[in-house]
Amino acid sequence: MFPAVILNLSGIYKEEKFWLQGNGNSERCEQISEISWVDAQDISGTNCYCDEEAAAEINRRTENVPVAGIHFIDSGNYHYITRLWIGRIREPFRLLVFDNHTDMQLPAFGGLLSCGGWIAAALEELEKLCQVILVGPDEEACSQVEDRLKEKVVFLSREHLASLKKEEILQELKGILAGNDLPLYLSIDKDVLGTEDAQTTWSQGDMSLQTLAGCVKQTLECAEQVPFKIAGVDICGECDRESAHDSTSNDKANRELLELFLPIRGK
Repeated sequence: MFPAVILNLSGIYKEEKFWLQGNGNSERCEQISEISWVDAQDISGTNCYCDEEAAAEINRRTENVPVAGIHFIDSGNYHYITRLWIGRIREPFRLLVFDNHTDMQLPAFGGLLSCGGWIAAALEELEKLCQVILVGPDEEACSQVEDRLKEKVVFLSREHLASLKKEEILQELKGILAGNDLPLYLSIDKDVLGTEDAQTTWSQGDMSLQTLAGCVKQTLECAEQVPFKIAGVDICGECDRESAHDSTSNDKANRELLELFLPIRGK
């Protein structure tokens, strides 16, 4: 469906195998042909916060990477990169985010773009962003979002999701997505998952990988039925490179999510 790009910020993806044919389990561990790499490990000022110089350099190195692709953007420390991608969308659009956090904290350091405030920044800065659908944070976190930011946001809280069966979650998501035909950008932070399905650098939710994959499938099906365009996709939520021995579940989750978008040969 889309080309895919791995943005190499911390080096963690070199410790994983989801981007290899056969998950790297065969003798010929060739890279999946639809995947390309952008090296950004040498860019300073990127961990959790992104200064203007770093943002400009990331934009420069990714200027030829289409928004309409699948972007792997490392740990949740770099989730603000979604703001850089969606800033290139030139038509009215919606944003669907799976995350255990709201990412709507106001900046503490002179307006720096941050992993904890990038959605707030997008709502304040991007006129073309018409709606945010945020799936996963707990009710307390949702209640702490400033009222002026809530106007364009639909929350599906962790507690609300826990009260529903998987089929009911999918139906509710379908009802929201079918509300209009604006293009949709999809952003997934694996910290929305329970610890049995991912190991991340941030506190985690309790969604299962099966439910998350079901939501993604529902989104793609809804896009065909309404129809509306998938403007792009990104996935984050890796562990620290120092904890790479814990990345097996992340590798599995990345592969399963990737296979929803790419016709992968040699599975």
